[in-house]
Amino acid sequence: MVRDRILKIRLISYLAGALIMLIPSVAGAAGPQEKRAALSAKAAAVIDMTGYWVAIINEDWRWRMLTPAKGDYSSLPLNSLGRRVADAWDPAKDKSEGNECRAYGAGNIMRIPERLHIFWADDNTLEMDTDAGMQKRLFHFDGTKWQGGQPQWQGDSVSRWEKQVQFAGDAAYGGPSPGKGGDLEVITTHMRPGYLRKNGVPYSENAVLTEYFNVFYPEGPQGTVYLTVTSGVDDPKYLSETLVTSGQFRREADGSKWDPTPCRPLWPLRALLPPVGWNENGPAK
Repeated sequence: MVRDRILKIRLISYLAGALIMLIPSVAGAAGPQEKRAALSAKAAAVIDMTGYWVAIINEDWRWRMLTPAKGDYSSLPLNSLGRRVADAWDPAKDKSEGNECRAYGAGNIMRIPERLHIFWADDNTLEMDTDAGMQKRLFHFDGTKWQGGQPQWQGDSVSRWEKQVQFAGDAAYGGPSPGKGGDLEVITTHMRPGYLRKNGVPYSENAVLTEYFNVFYPEGPQGTVYLTVTSGVDDPKYLSETLVTSGQFRREADGSKWDPTPCRPLWPLRALLPPVGWNENGPAK
């Protein structure tokens, strides 16, 4: 069952990238596995995720750009307990208890309209900062860092590179060099209970988040570069099956548009209108 779930998530990950582009790639054999294992995660990277990225909101607009109405959990596989908790959502209580960040935890942070800044914190730790909610995710390639205590919003993330088969052509278009190309698998546990949507749809402290990140180069070295992430949330407490979602980001030239803002319980409620400067493809240029 677990294997089937992982295969399902990975298939959707590749399909999400195909919606953006058809990718030519380069033939290149990966080195011996033991040789790659001796490299640091930074040196062994099969894709380059570093830089600034902006979210493209091209699906689930009404649930991501606006705060859905209380009790709106359409398309989510909630069980009966999950529905009861969502129906009891009280945004005033979240605010009074200092829980404005409940929708900014790892289980939902990649669905928020936002910018990302990704860089290497050290040779075996990839850091992802978000301007929305000012969250920090750490992807550890050298094992879990969980030492007990209170769970955090972004949990404990264990990561590994996955090499993919490549074909001729990609390097000429700015893609991975020969011998590289693949995806990043991230498995996150020990998360503080949070929301799958900003209207109180819950995930619990027992939830497990599995993510696959891919980078695509559809227009060559001077063109647009995209980052896609496909996520699967498993939560036996509130979900009847794996919740699978996908998201896309566009690389930006620099951090000039980076705008850190703290967690807030609600996005501005603009009926049928996006926040200022946003359209269906993300922030307007």
